[in-house]
Amino acid sequence: MSITTDENPSATPLTVPTPQRKRRIPGWARGLLWAVGVIAILSTASYLTGVNTLTSTNTAQTALRLALPILLAALGGLWAERAGVINIGLEGMMILGTWGAAWGAYYGGVWAGLGAAMLFGALGGLLHAIATVTFNVNHIVSGVAINLLGLGVAKYLATLIFEPLSNNPRQSPPVPTFDTYSATFLSNWLSRLEAQQRVGISDAAGLINGLVTKVSPLAMIAILLVPVSYYVLWRTRFGLRLRSCGENPVAAESLGVNVYLYRYIGVLFSGALAGMGGASLVLLAGGGGYLENQTGGRGYIGLAAMIFGNWRPGGLLGGAALFGYADGLRLSGGGTAVLALLYGAVLLLAVIVVVQLIRRRWVAAALGVVGAAVLYWIYWANDDLPSELTPYTAHFVTLIVLAVASQRLRPPKADGARYRRGEGD
Repeated sequence: MSITTDENPSATPLTVPTPQRKRRIPGWARGLLWAVGVIAILSTASYLTGVNTLTSTNTAQTALRLALPILLAALGGLWAERAGVINIGLEGMMILGTWGAAWGAYYGGVWAGLGAAMLFGALGGLLHAIATVTFNVNHIVSGVAINLLGLGVAKYLATLIFEPLSNNPRQSPPVPTFDTYSATFLSNWLSRLEAQQRVGISDAAGLINGLVTKVSPLAMIAILLVPVSYYVLWRTRFGLRLRSCGENPVAAESLGVNVYLYRYIGVLFSGALAGMGGASLVLLAGGGGYLENQTGGRGYIGLAAMIFGNWRPGGLLGGAALFGYADGLRLSGGGTAVLALLYGAVLLLAVIVVVQLIRRRWVAAALGVVGAAVLYWIYWANDDLPSELTPYTAHFVTLIVLAVASQRLRPPKADGARYRRGEGD
């Protein structure tokens, strides 16, 4: 930028340097760096503790299967809350999806089951939208009501439809599940690398192998929905309008956006995704039918994953992977593996403490030291975790992660706020 003075217009212009904006690392690159860092920490923890389960193919396969319902519920929460509607009712919509998946798959096959699950989940979303968008009911109250209603409706329908078929009102007869596919050549190569037990290389091979072996079409669809959701919400005119309803609905209305319509669309799609998450519990290997209380609170964990991800698709993918991995590790290795994961958490906290010291954030560094000391004491004082505690590993991880992430959260400004058409006139 050049500037000349009025007294001497012909003078040589003064050049004022334009401030350079720092280039931000692209989101995909940050995600890749985080993935490399996590693999490095897990590899180190596996080597130091001697627990190979931390990075085994079986653990990765189990983690992927358990992360899917959480991921889909989190995506459902993202669509609703970006439109300005808090969706506590994800759990109830997932429950409806589990029943719909079993009913549809029993009579029409797996794809019919997936469609029925999305339909029943969307019906739960429709009820939530009618209550919150049309009648301005408090979003939390409506969400809790949807959870209770979903549980009651699923019980009633299971008694009505499934009891004559299975002689059990709490479960359906066996239903077909999705076939699985493997990248055979890549999987065989990774299996050989894993068997060589090289530090770092074999650990990475085991984790990647679990993601390319015995993968279902539903898993592929769920993972593909992450970039699709990002593109639609952040790179299209439709997504801009929907997000404007969650940031400032009055301003959106002044620009001609039908806030009611976009909020209905967001909540309906939210319910359909939650129903798809319920279907993943029924139609994947290890499921094979509806079972009462099958969701086990995964709708709430999905909501926590969305918050952990700061209402962004890439972030919630990381949150779902974290919770799914914690639960999968519990099933694959039991209490010993969970203790080894605590050792990995100590290593991660040590890295965080160093970073905070470099940034001269003394309080954060001190808290990191205290947290690392507590986790290491638990690891050192126990040979195995009590079997009564290990089923709640994912829930403990949820609480810890939300406590750590709470300082950097930025929800949509109008999320949960009441809105009436014309109130800004």
